[in-house]
Amino acid sequence: MATEEGPEPSYIGGRTDVLSLAQGVVHWTPPQNALDLASDLVRNKSVSAYGPCAGLNSLTDALKEKLATENNLPHHEVMVTSGANQAFTNIVLTMLDPGDRVILFVPYYFNHLMAVQMTGGADNVVRGQCDPQSWHPNLNWLEQELSQPNPPKMVVLVNPCNPTGVLLSKEEVERAAQLCQDAGAWLIMDNTYEHFVYDGRQHHCIAAPHIIHVFSFSKAFGMMGWRIGYLAYMDLHGLGDQLLKVQDTIPICPPQLSQYVALGAVEAGRSWVDTQIETIIANKDMLINALSPLGDLGNGIAGGEGAIYLWARLPKGCEDDEAVVEWLVREHAVCLIPGSSCGAPGYIRVAFANLEQDVCREAAARLRRGLEQLCSQGMSAVLQAPLGGIETVPADVLGTAS
Repeated sequence: MATEEGPEPSYIGGRTDVLSLAQGVVHWTPPQNALDLASDLVRNKSVSAYGPCAGLNSLTDALKEKLATENNLPHHEVMVTSGANQAFTNIVLTMLDPGDRVILFVPYYFNHLMAVQMTGGADNVVRGQCDPQSWHPNLNWLEQELSQPNPPKMVVLVNPCNPTGVLLSKEEVERAAQLCQDAGAWLIMDNTYEHFVYDGRQHHCIAAPHIIHVFSFSKAFGMMGWRIGYLAYMDLHGLGDQLLKVQDTIPICPPQLSQYVALGAVEAGRSWVDTQIETIIANKDMLINALSPLGDLGNGIAGGEGAIYLWARLPKGCEDDEAVVEWLVREHAVCLIPGSSCGAPGYIRVAFANLEQDVCREAAARLRRGLEQLCSQGMSAVLQAPLGGIETVPADVLGTAS
């Protein structure tokens, strides 16, 4: 329940003082011009009515221009959806028939797996291999898999990657696209974290009839609760009509007020997003340091290339990632995502964009203390030890977290 002072504290693992490095969200809210637009329109009768199934014309037109200028995707059609997860579900329902196989690289984004499972394809997921050091998809493995008789119908790549935080190079994207084209497979590129790239790297998209692109407003523009994403595709062979059948069946249309906030976000543009992303660079560095008891980048730790995640291997004897995460919540009041949620037991995912810098510093300190204890004492010892206390972060600092 919300109060006049704001939402109640998060209730995690039976306590309210936990700092979360788990959920993939950002600490900022949408651009002020976008919120002002929503405020002006909230009482407008038209926003309470159904809108166009594929999205407001003003928004789809703005997105087509953005795709052409920022993503090198000219001549693409756009479908606005209630978040990127719904965009992916639209694809699964439209493109996959019973028995069709789909490749998800491990570790995968768990909602992609669930979308396939819920639509009857639980036994048809082919778990792709990643390099165990870099965590980039193993494209040699992909080539071999797609060269088999009756290859999978669809390949899914998240770039930059949730959960590993790696970014595919231009060469990797182009090779994956060519392999899928040669095999007659669809390539789904989830570009949710397109804006989150670091150290001079570049996010790369390819335009081709067999590629469908997924985009999101949730992360870059702080619009998690407004639920707006979109698909970009070349409308060949009636693909758009088939996608619209799914869209009309599930949401009918994306929420109009949210779409106007998205339109304001497009107008604020990439420069606004870049300013926000600058605020999490220090967070990333803090958490790489906090994970140092487990290794360093390229040796036990991956990420830092893109997205808002770091990926780390737990020490030998402590591979029960769910038990480790539960213990960190209970004993050190910091929360992570266990790797088993992404198909990779023995690892953890750490998010670095959901807390403002001062609170993230406290979360990083708690995480480092926990990992140092885990590495020095071992899993059996820490699980048997009596519960201890933590130095609670001051209330005025906690108040800055979202």
